[in-house]
Amino acid sequence: MTSHTTPTRTARAFARSAAVAVSVAALMVPVAVLAAPKDGQGPPQGHPRSPAITQTQVLPEADGWASADGGTTGGADATAEHIYDVSDRPELIAALAAAGDAPAIVRVHGNIPMNADDDGAPITCEEIAEGTGYDLDAYLEAYDPETWGTDREPEGEQEDARRIAAQKQRALIQVDVPANTTLIGATEGAGLTGASLSIRGVDNVIVRNLVLADTYDCFPSWDPTDGALGNWNSEYDSVRIVDGSTHIWIDHNAFTDEPMTDDQLPEHFGRTFQRHDGALDVTNGSDLVTVSWNTFRDHDKLTLVGSTDKPDRGDPGTLRVTFHHNLYEGVGQRAPRVRFGQVDVYNNHYLIREQQTVGYGYSIGVGFGSHLLVEANAFTTGGVVEAGQLLSVLKGTEITTRGNLVDHRSVDLRAAYNEGRPESEQLADDGSWEPTQRSCVDKVQHVAGVVGAWAGPQFGPAPGRIGADCLA
Repeated sequence: MTSHTTPTRTARAFARSAAVAVSVAALMVPVAVLAAPKDGQGPPQGHPRSPAITQTQVLPEADGWASADGGTTGGADATAEHIYDVSDRPELIAALAAAGDAPAIVRVHGNIPMNADDDGAPITCEEIAEGTGYDLDAYLEAYDPETWGTDREPEGEQEDARRIAAQKQRALIQVDVPANTTLIGATEGAGLTGASLSIRGVDNVIVRNLVLADTYDCFPSWDPTDGALGNWNSEYDSVRIVDGSTHIWIDHNAFTDEPMTDDQLPEHFGRTFQRHDGALDVTNGSDLVTVSWNTFRDHDKLTLVGSTDKPDRGDPGTLRVTFHHNLYEGVGQRAPRVRFGQVDVYNNHYLIREQQTVGYGYSIGVGFGSHLLVEANAFTTGGVVEAGQLLSVLKGTEITTRGNLVDHRSVDLRAAYNEGRPESEQLADDGSWEPTQRSCVDKVQHVAGVVGAWAGPQFGPAPGRIGADCLA
């Protein structure tokens, strides 16, 4: 296999100009693997939003933090030998490994289950555990708080066996995405079930148009010291952006816990046997990320930006992330929860339901050292929660909030949080920075409709009214 080096940002900036020209041509005649536009309709001519999603598109200029410092092109410059069509787990793994760091486009057809053998046949958690010595009933008996106690974490034969079984599952479901790659759904319903995409220590990755469903941990660990009652803790995010990854664009995907939502999970030791971790996390010094036009549904602990309150993970001075035009429906918390970073949250729709598969905690978490700007978002609560509950302060001290709607009313989210709290607990206005990477901001009154019409995987052109009032 030929080795390749990652292009410098300057080189990628020149390549990006050529890729833009290719992308524009592709928009006029969409690539065959993606559905052709219907009725030839799309946004007004010259509008910043593209009329169709194609495999060679690059992140537009001024479209969130990932467009800064040379931009994000993914695999737009891939040559023919580095364009791959995959429809099962072995093909996916092989395609991502084949190109090395050369630009590559990997087109996903259909739904690919990751807890599966090389023939694509599903593998149960019990089958994964075969040969490890792990047995759930034995694990529960060994670490029952009635006999094990609540002041020490599990250790011994069953905990060792659980770890071995967990490593077997990790080898099945963790998918390493290399630099300069576009991973894209090519057909309606295309996606990965049970996968954990690992974008680790790389630059220039695009993930688009995929259904990312039910990333579950077969072997959660019991920690009796976690909280007052103990907790089951799981591994694996659907997408993890870690270890200094840069220029990452996550766009038009659907994140969900379906078909195994938390309300279907059993209880052990009086606590939910939690099999889901995060949906999308950005941690460990990663930087320059745009998360746009995705749907997030029926998930509890959604998105961490920042690893820990400690500064030793490379987070201070990094974690510049933009979240725009995403739908958050029926989620519990962390949409997002931020530490350290300069995080721009605008034009998202938060839909909170009275009956959810997970309980509602808060929407936006103001964590240690965070610098959040929350603007022109729509919150639809139906009176389930008060405006002051939409923020949660987790050692943070300041935030900028402006132009947001709560149930069609203009609300200052910071003021709503501060109301009735002692001065020592109130959030200050941040004002330490202003976003420069915004090409398109919708009027807040239109956000719910625009996001509902165009978020998630899309095939064909954007509806004609999408973005008609967007500020270029």
